[in-house]
Amino acid sequence: MPEILPGQSSEAIDRAVSLLNAGQLIGLPTETVYGLAADADNPEAVSKIFAAKGRPSDHPLIVHIGADDLLSHYARDIPEAAWVLAEAFWPGPLTMILKKAPIVPDVVTGGQGSVGIRMPGHPVALSLLRALADSRRARAKSGGGLAAPSANRFGRISPTAAQHVADELGDAVSLILDGGDCQVGIESTIVDLSRGVPVILRPGAITAEQLSLVLGEPINTPCSIMRDAPRVSGSLASHYAPRTPLQVLDVRTIAQALAGAEPVAAIVREDAGLQPQPNLVVLSNNAAAYAHDFYRVLRELDSGGYARILVQVLPDAADWAAVQDRLGRAVYRDPPDNG
Repeated sequence: MPEILPGQSSEAIDRAVSLLNAGQLIGLPTETVYGLAADADNPEAVSKIFAAKGRPSDHPLIVHIGADDLLSHYARDIPEAAWVLAEAFWPGPLTMILKKAPIVPDVVTGGQGSVGIRMPGHPVALSLLRALADSRRARAKSGGGLAAPSANRFGRISPTAAQHVADELGDAVSLILDGGDCQVGIESTIVDLSRGVPVILRPGAITAEQLSLVLGEPINTPCSIMRDAPRVSGSLASHYAPRTPLQVLDVRTIAQALAGAEPVAAIVREDAGLQPQPNLVVLSNNAAAYAHDFYRVLRELDSGGYARILVQVLPDAADWAAVQDRLGRAVYRDPPDNG
């Protein structure tokens, strides 16, 4: 199993930088979920991410940076809107899709002409990114970004604790920096700025309303332009999924199932009014608090040997859009191949 070191330690940061410069993979805490990180300027190192995760080679990665000036290293023709959003939301859970600079390896972008970039809002991630950039400058090299998708097997539940990364990926990771439990608990908002009109391609903690207020213009959803939209992380119909079949049901149906003979577990909210029992998890009525705990609870129940995991229907409200998105992808099962 990989070594887990306290991410606040300068010795751990130095070791992580050394491993990354040597082309190795590390587990990295961010405010959203833990990432599986490689030097974004090293195509061979980035290729190891795909092998470790079992990730399709055409599924692009997000580049994490520790300073605004690196935006111009990885992107070109950067619109004013990108700088405005960076000023407002970075460091934080916002990924921007921009036209990629020629220096960005094709393996990072899945062969596309666009690249996803964000500055994570976690002190350990920022310390590492800045130390990596410093190490590159010391060797008269540019760059210092990290390609870092979630540190889990492709399509499975994203990790929100260091031990989740170790359990999921084992020796595929050389080192895991422990930054505690992730503050947000679900992946970043992704907004496409590569085609002139801002479009949210994946909802997250930063909402369309917040983006619209900062930019002074409406933010589009992908419905009308999906045919032309760039491929981005977490956009497949089935993603963030447990191995245990998951269903979204009303409280009454969940209560009946819990009273039956089938070994099921359930996730409900505080307003459900169900009596406590070992196979019932009650989460907050607050969307942000629910999101913080959702993947952790889903991972725990997935390892419990249950026949099904039942989840209470979520509110149809804007602040629940990101969790609705993750739950929908966790429920979805690819249709059988009848060909």
